[in-house]
Amino acid sequence: MSALAAPGRGAVLLATRLGIALGQIAIVAVAVFALTALLPGDTAVVLLGEQADSGQVAALRERLGLDEPLGQRFLSWAAGILHGDLGTSLRTGIPVATELGQRAATTLVLALLTLAVVLPLALSAGVLSGLRAGTKFDRAVNFAVVLLNSVPEFAVALLLVGVLSVQAGLLPATAVGLSGWSLLSDPAVLVLPVAVLVGKQLCALSRQVRTGVVTADGSEFATHVRRAGLSESAVVLRHVLPNAVGPVLQQLARTVDGLLGGVVVIEALFALPGLGSGFVEAVKARDLPAVQGYALVFAAVTIGVNLVTDLAARHFRAETR
Repeated sequence: MSALAAPGRGAVLLATRLGIALGQIAIVAVAVFALTALLPGDTAVVLLGEQADSGQVAALRERLGLDEPLGQRFLSWAAGILHGDLGTSLRTGIPVATELGQRAATTLVLALLTLAVVLPLALSAGVLSGLRAGTKFDRAVNFAVVLLNSVPEFAVALLLVGVLSVQAGLLPATAVGLSGWSLLSDPAVLVLPVAVLVGKQLCALSRQVRTGVVTADGSEFATHVRRAGLSESAVVLRHVLPNAVGPVLQQLARTVDGLLGGVVVIEALFALPGLGSGFVEAVKARDLPAVQGYALVFAAVTIGVNLVTDLAARHFRAETR
């Protein structure tokens, strides 16, 4: 019986981890507000332009609440979050939560397609490489994934755009005019962004799978069941792969973290109106409520994914003992 399934024990573990996650989000919220407050420059000056006089700047600062003490601004912001209000974007004039919702679909499409490609590729490469550890195939796979990981995303993106879009004319270089789920109506616009993200995330995940398979395949238990006459396919499917799943789930959380960082670059390069490009635009415009909203969502997603994968990894470890 797994730790999560044991009467009472699973509930206590879940409640403890949820409490820790909420505490982490609270700490991140304080850090996000403090860091955005320390950004150089004046938001009112950025919005009005360099030609605005001091009276106009002072009036706008008062209207936006920027002349209030920092502590009071934080308490107002935190109270809004508790009621689901992330404030209003200074740049677009719409609620930050609405803007996040409009852009989330684009990022979700990009992330889900990337995971749909990278997961089977990483599992296949890691398992086959791990079962053939030390062979030419193993070394070739490791060389390929490390090479893909070593090249910056923007360099791979520019190379693919130059060769496949500009020179060969096979794929569109941007997704201008499309957003959210409408991107699926023209899948060609997603090929290059997804390919770049897959290339970056494939290395760590496939190498973690390989390490787990090599460890499980060389364990005393695997050796014992082989000597007992169990077929090789049964040893791999029933004992090697299940024991390699736990560490892979934790690496999967780091893969999602990497995707969040990667979409910031990829969405900007391919003109995809998602959370990453929205965050960049908000920072450039010094749109503090939007910057705080984006940062808080990124942190909450990261903490949530790590929580789920950690609980799932604990469950698999308990099941395979």
